[in-house]
Amino acid sequence: MTIRDQQALLAPVERDLRLDLFRGIGLWMIFLDHIPHDVVAWLTLRNYGFSDAAEFFVFISGYLVGWIYGPIVAGGWFLAALKRLWRRAAEMYVAHIMLFLLFTAQIARTIRRFDNPMYADEFNVHSFLDHPDILIGQALSLRYKPVNLDVLPLYITLVLAAPFIIWCLVRRPNLTLAASAVLYVLSRWFDWNIASYPPGTTWYFNPFCWQLMFVVAAWCGVGQIEKIAKWVWSKPVMGLAAAWIAFALLIVMTWHIHALEALIPKWMIKAIYPIDKTDLDMLRFTHFLALGIWVTYFVPRHWKALHLKWLRPVILCGQHSLPIFCLSVFLSFSAHWILMQYTRGVWEQLAVSFAGFAIMVGAAWLLDRAERVPSLFVKVTDVDDEPEPSAEGATVKVIAAAPVSR
Repeated sequence: MTIRDQQALLAPVERDLRLDLFRGIGLWMIFLDHIPHDVVAWLTLRNYGFSDAAEFFVFISGYLVGWIYGPIVAGGWFLAALKRLWRRAAEMYVAHIMLFLLFTAQIARTIRRFDNPMYADEFNVHSFLDHPDILIGQALSLRYKPVNLDVLPLYITLVLAAPFIIWCLVRRPNLTLAASAVLYVLSRWFDWNIASYPPGTTWYFNPFCWQLMFVVAAWCGVGQIEKIAKWVWSKPVMGLAAAWIAFALLIVMTWHIHALEALIPKWMIKAIYPIDKTDLDMLRFTHFLALGIWVTYFVPRHWKALHLKWLRPVILCGQHSLPIFCLSVFLSFSAHWILMQYTRGVWEQLAVSFAGFAIMVGAAWLLDRAERVPSLFVKVTDVDDEPEPSAEGATVKVIAAAPVSR
């Protein structure tokens, strides 16, 4: 019988601003990467290594789930963790459906306004505009997804599975990690994935493979990383990680500088390509882990720079990641439309990119200010005894006025 620990449910969790910072950076990178032919997108990670912002978000989400809900599940409050995580998954599902409807409406209006059907094919909404009755059902079942809307269904799936993952990690952390690795290998070997629409297609982010990143992060979040910290941040491992980062940089540079291709042996090219994002290629996975080793070495948990004003805008975006992500999808399409419809000059690319940053930061600031406003609602409490009738014979209701906690 599980003994419930009340402290595990009520204990406060200290916020790690590093996670908000890197989540905010990831949001900015996603916004830039979704704008084709944007010079500012050269600042994003995908131009200098195998991994990109997708690994950022999946790892941070998994780490937070393990860090926050690990003690709760260990304290015997599995159902409390399940309730909260499934509620979060429901919020993401609603956000995804609303984003889908508004995004396709934005594209449809642009097509009619400028008589340019290119956008329908480019963003995979042509079928929806022709058969909305069929595609609405496919969208509700997460089978049909326009371009740039693939990542939220992956998060929804992982968060739905998170309570059971944490339950296993709390009891058998290393065995759970091994099972996740086996599932990753089997899904790649047998091509397991979730069916998508149109028939014959599958999810762009294969959850059977990307769960490995999530589980590794949750494994770290429940405290297992502390047991091997002296090896992870040892000189040999950090040297190997630095060499892997340098190798990834060299390979990626051959995509942009063709003269460097001669430096790469043909056998190596056959061995590393294609670097598959759908099934989380191991080159991407290990590159992100190598980056994580060095980043956590130089950016400790209580890094003083995290409280500087110039980092505050990025951190604010990271603290409101779901609404800011949804906003970034609209902004990236708007920036793409402006550059395609009017001009693609460098100054225009700089202008739409930094205007997008400003709008995202402004929205995050408004959301932060809104959260600081107290929610003063009357909370009705149940009582066992029958209430005494008032002088007029009416029933007296017992209420307690208290602010609802955030």
